[in-house]
Amino acid sequence: METLTPDEIERYKRHILLPEVGGEGQQRLKAARVLVIGAGGLGAPVLQYLAAAGVGTLGIADDDRVSLSNLQRQVIHDSGTLNDLKTQSAADAIARLNPHVRVVRFEERFDASFAASHLKRFDLLIDGSDNFDTRYAAADAAEAAEIPLVTGAVGRFDGTVTVLAPYETDEDGVLNPTYRDLFPIKPPQGLLPNCAEAGVIGALTGVIGTLMAMEAIKVITGIGEPLVGRLLSYDSLGASFNTIRYRRRQRA
Repeated sequence: METLTPDEIERYKRHILLPEVGGEGQQRLKAARVLVIGAGGLGAPVLQYLAAAGVGTLGIADDDRVSLSNLQRQVIHDSGTLNDLKTQSAADAIARLNPHVRVVRFEERFDASFAASHLKRFDLLIDGSDNFDTRYAAADAAEAAEIPLVTGAVGRFDGTVTVLAPYETDEDGVLNPTYRDLFPIKPPQGLLPNCAEAGVIGALTGVIGTLMAMEAIKVITGIGEPLVGRLLSYDSLGASFNTIRYRRRQRA
C-alpha cells in the first residue's frame, strides 16, 4: 500500500475524514494506474477530478491538438494552449493542480494495437472517446485484460455512463454484461452524428465526465455500488436522470 506524505494527508483531508474512504481508500487512489482515452469534453473533467482526488498515475491517450472550438467544453485546456498537443496541455494542467500525480502521455489513437502494447501498465480504463470504433475497441481490450472500464457518451443535450466488468459475476453467479450486451451491433458509419456535426452543450460534458470520475473513484476505493449492469442516462433539458438495467445475453 502506498504511504501518504504529510502534504498529501493535508491535501486529501476531506477524503480521509469520510469513513467510507479513510486513509486506506486514499492510499488505494495513490496506488491506482488509470488510463483515460481522450483529453476532450469527457476526458477533461475526468482527468481534473481524478488528479485532484490523488490518483497516482494517469495515462492520457489522444493524438489531437487543442483548437478554438474545443474550449467551449474541454475545460482542462485554455486559450494559451491553442495548437498544443492535448496530452501536453492536459499534463501541464494536472501538474499545476497536483504535483503528486504522475502523467504518462500517449500521442496515439486507442485501438487493439495500442491496447496490446500499453494497457497492461494500467488497472482501470476510462473511455471518453466520441466514436463507436474506439468504444468497442476499449470494451474488448478491457475485457481481455480483465480490468474495469468506465465509459460515457454525450450528444446534444443528453449523456450516458456505465461501468463494465464482464469477467466478474453478479450476486447470482452470472457473468456481468459486456459492451455488446448493451450495444450488440455497431451503428453504421455516419448514422449517428458526432459532436462536430450535431453540436453539444458544453456543461453536459462536465456533468457526464464528473459522473465518470465518481464511478472510477468508487471502483478504485471499493465504496458504493458502481454502475455495473446499469446505464445511467441524463437529459439536461428535462433535468432528469434515468437508470436502465441490462444483463448478459444468452450466447448461441
